[in-house]
Amino acid sequence: MKPIRKAIFPVAGLGTRFLPATKAMPKEMLPVVDRPLIQHVVDEAREAGIEHFIFVTGRNKGVIEDHFDRQFELELTLQERQKRAELSLLEKDLPSAGQTSFTRQQSPLGLGHAVWCARELVGNEPFALLLPDVLVQHSRGCLAQMMDVYRDAGNDANMIAVEEVPRERIHMYGVVGVGAKHGKAFKVTEMVEKPSREAAPSNLIITGRYILQPQIFDILADQTRGAGGEIQLTDAMIRLAEVQPFLGLKFEGKSFDCGSKIGFLAANVAYALEREDIAPGFRAELKEILGEG
Repeated sequence: MKPIRKAIFPVAGLGTRFLPATKAMPKEMLPVVDRPLIQHVVDEAREAGIEHFIFVTGRNKGVIEDHFDRQFELELTLQERQKRAELSLLEKDLPSAGQTSFTRQQSPLGLGHAVWCARELVGNEPFALLLPDVLVQHSRGCLAQMMDVYRDAGNDANMIAVEEVPRERIHMYGVVGVGAKHGKAFKVTEMVEKPSREAAPSNLIITGRYILQPQIFDILADQTRGAGGEIQLTDAMIRLAEVQPFLGLKFEGKSFDCGSKIGFLAANVAYALEREDIAPGFRAELKEILGEG
C-alpha cells in the first residue's frame, strides 16, 4: 500500500461570513487562541505523518505563504531580546525546506475544483484533504485516527471522517449511508448532499477530513457543475464510489465548524480551556461574564 505523504488544504475561499474581519486578512489566519486556524489543521496533518503540505490559494492569500516561511526581522529582534521560548516556538512550527507548495485557484468554482487544481503537485498517489474551516479537538487528531484504519483498508480504499448530528440539521450537510463494519470503520453505501430529514440515509455527516485515491482527479476533470454552480467534491466521490470502496470513520473528538461565527467562538473557548497556562484565569473570566462568579 502506498503511504499517504501529501495533504491538500483548500484556502482560496473569500470568508464572507466574517466580514469585515476578513477584508484584508484570510479567514484561515483568524486565531483560535494564539494559533491561526490553518496552523491548527497543519499541526493535525503533521501529527498524522504528512510530509508535503499543498495549499490551494487565491488572491489576497499571500499572508498564508508568509506564515509558513521564515520572518528574519522578527527572528533577529527575538534573538536580540533573548526571547528564546518564542524563537523555539517559531522554529517548531516552521516546515522544512520543500515541504510546502502553493497553487492558485483563479476562479471560485467550488471544493472539487480546488482539489483538481492540486493534481500536478499530488501526482499519482493517494492523498489527504483537510478543510481548514473544521477543527477537531482530541488528544489524537482526526487524520491520525483515519490513518490507523487506512493502513488495514486495502490499496484502493477512500476514507471519509463522519460524525452524528441531530436530525433537524441533516439538510445542511453531506450525509452517508452506513453499510457493513470494517474494523473501526464502516462501508459507505451512499452519499447524499443536503438531503431532507425524511430522505437522509443516516444522521452521519461528512466532516471535512478525507483520504482519496488519485483517480478522483480524472473524475474532477470532467465533472459537471452541481449545487451553486460549483464543481462539487461529493458529486465526484459518488462517481468514484462506483469503482472504488469508500469507508466512513466515526472519529473520536469534538468538531468545530469555524466557518460560522458560533463555531469559531466555541472553538476559541474549548481550546483555551484545555490550555494549562490560561485555563484557570479564562474560566474565572467566563464565570464573571456569565454572572456565575
